[in-house]
Amino acid sequence: MMRKIRIAQIGLNMHSHSGEIFHTIKSHPEIFEVAGYALVEDERITCAHKIVEFDGYKELTLEQILCDDTIEAVAIETDEIHITKYALMAAEHGKHIHMEKPGSQSLEDFEKLIATVKEKGTVLHLGYMYRYNPYVKDCIERANKGEFGKIFSVETHMSRTDGIKVRNWLDSFKGGMMFYLGCHLIDLVLQIQGMPEEVIPFNSRTGFEGTVGEDNSLAILKYPYGYSIVRVSGNEINGFSRRQLVVLGEKATVEIRPLEYNLDPEVASTRYGMTTSKIESILNENKKPDVSSSTSEEFDRYEDMIVAFGAMVRGDKKNPYTLDYELDLFKTILKCCGIN
Repeated sequence: MMRKIRIAQIGLNMHSHSGEIFHTIKSHPEIFEVAGYALVEDERITCAHKIVEFDGYKELTLEQILCDDTIEAVAIETDEIHITKYALMAAEHGKHIHMEKPGSQSLEDFEKLIATVKEKGTVLHLGYMYRYNPYVKDCIERANKGEFGKIFSVETHMSRTDGIKVRNWLDSFKGGMMFYLGCHLIDLVLQIQGMPEEVIPFNSRTGFEGTVGEDNSLAILKYPYGYSIVRVSGNEINGFSRRQLVVLGEKATVEIRPLEYNLDPEVASTRYGMTTSKIESILNENKKPDVSSSTSEEFDRYEDMIVAFGAMVRGDKKNPYTLDYELDLFKTILKCCGIN
């Protein structure tokens, strides 16, 4: 019989995945025993609409969670700008951590978090959205095996249509949309191509409807065979359907688009059931492209993520994303946001 992991959640966030994470944790009672949750910062006001996700579970103080040795794991889900502070507290208390991406914007604090986790020998698992997407995982694995030949470009897009409130909130951190959504794409580029030789950021404000956040961003990452692109916007009409990963290699072009397609709740088997689609153009022996297209089976964005975290805490699975990789990724995200 599988050992249950006693877990608590610290925080909610206004515009990310805190409710979805807690929903997924509590939907796996065979893996987790939920000790409760703590609200930090001003979340009782800013995230009042999300607190319903905690109904039926015990509200604890931050200190109760950190000082309870029976709670071995925590999900840190407070707002991005505060998140490293609370993750560091949990790390110092020897907790295994699932953490909302990508961290706050202090490199010094994130380096201290990485060092503390290394010292404690605990798990640090970050919630980048596409790490458990089946087509994305397969594409990255095949690219790393050399199936597509030398990669000369990776093109990524992740946009949506946001309201005034979100586009003003983006002014909470430098880089705005690049920090908020671009981090997911930077993760994909680095998994395929490694650390870039140079990062050239272009973060701008449309100012539409008087908003002040950097809501329209582009980053160019330079590599030996060319340039890769990360593009994000909070103003793109139907931007969700154009979210994509395109890998351009000597032997193939692979386009995954849309990265996720939300299934009708009446059709999906889980609350966050999704599919994705791709087109592959593989160079054949006659130097002509063999083109094929397909759609994935249903998957859940959070299901494999949280199940994998549980396996890592139990020691049944090794985290494929090393702490050094997470630090390199964080440094690159900051550069893409114009922070050097």
